[in-house]
Amino acid sequence: MSSPTTLQIVAAALFALAVAHTFATKFFERLAHTQPRHAGLWHLLGEVEVVFGFWAMLLMLVMFLLVGKNEAVQYLDSRNFTEPMFVFAIMVIAGTRAVLQFAGSLVRLVARFVPLQRGMAMYFLVLAMVPLLGSFITEPAAMTLAALMLRDTLFSQPTSTRLKYTTLGVLFVNISIGGTLTPFAAPPVLMVAGVWGWDIVYMISQFGWKASLAVAVNAGCAMLLFRNELEHMANRTSVEDAQDPVPLGVIGVHLLFLLGVVVFAHHPEVFLGLFLFFLGFATAYERYQDRLILREALLVAFFLAGLVVLGGQQQWWLQPLLMGMDATTVFFGATALTALTDNAALTYLGSLVPGLSEEFKVALVAGAVTGGGLTVIANAPNPAGVAILRPKFEDGAIHPLGLLVAALPPTAVAALAFQLL
Repeated sequence: MSSPTTLQIVAAALFALAVAHTFATKFFERLAHTQPRHAGLWHLLGEVEVVFGFWAMLLMLVMFLLVGKNEAVQYLDSRNFTEPMFVFAIMVIAGTRAVLQFAGSLVRLVARFVPLQRGMAMYFLVLAMVPLLGSFITEPAAMTLAALMLRDTLFSQPTSTRLKYTTLGVLFVNISIGGTLTPFAAPPVLMVAGVWGWDIVYMISQFGWKASLAVAVNAGCAMLLFRNELEHMANRTSVEDAQDPVPLGVIGVHLLFLLGVVVFAHHPEVFLGLFLFFLGFATAYERYQDRLILREALLVAFFLAGLVVLGGQQQWWLQPLLMGMDATTVFFGATALTALTDNAALTYLGSLVPGLSEEFKVALVAGAVTGGGLTVIANAPNPAGVAILRPKFEDGAIHPLGLLVAALPPTAVAALAFQLL
């Protein structure tokens, strides 16, 4: 490996500071309460979705100073911002009352056939069925639906901090592994499926059935652990609270927009055009809309865009580290590294290396999705869940260490499923 340039060293240092910042957001939120004079600044630094955008801005300023305007702008132009734009569009559409009403009705319908108390059945299905649905509507859409349903049901009444963090940990892990039934829904799978020729049959045989079992075990264990706190989920849904139920025709149009954005997920010119048409439709039928989650979606897109900018300068140390592992250790190495970087970035780096064994490829992707729930930055949909559920936590902030601890048990279940089955 050649010696890193000054810019690469600075970029790695800024990336490390950004990661550390994600673990300090709760500290800044507390500063906002204890030092009201600069509360605005502390609130800004306490927004986890702002973290990577903030440090990416500093990186660009450094690049302007070290390499000049032309090279800095050229670097930005070379980055692919399709994923942040897609997550923005899919979050807004998936978070509408029409789509939530459809998803809530589907969950309640299935809950009728689950031989459990209604609240327990609802909790299990939101943490199991919705993440697996992400294999078809994409993980960001599944995260948005599950987080909004939890916000309006389970978290609508006071619940224990332990339940909140456990639910969040299971949700993040299940979303990360639940998108592996297809080759297009999970970002780390999407990065390699085309290059390595993985189709839906391959995904189900190598990953999907194992992930489905782990998802069910994770959701079932959480449900049993907190069974005495779940009764109110059966008594309150966001759909039942709606003043004006959405007609089936309007729901159908929303689902068509959602489908269109998913189908053209790799073509921002198309899905952003569809999104603009959707905004027009939503305005025309405003009576069937709640507040669109534009702010939350923009913050998540800003976070992911910052990660794209910062992550683009980390290949010099990350790829040799990954490729120095064998097929046995790369699973655990990828699981650990995913907590510090985006899991799609890891698999993308792997896709650039020719001649990898099939065993190594499978282990790399399995490790990347297994570790996808450990931190906010581990998986692209995680910031969406944080943006939606954060107000329900103490001080309006989710403690990264709390998430890490809560995600460890379901991560271990996923690891066992991929390693032993």
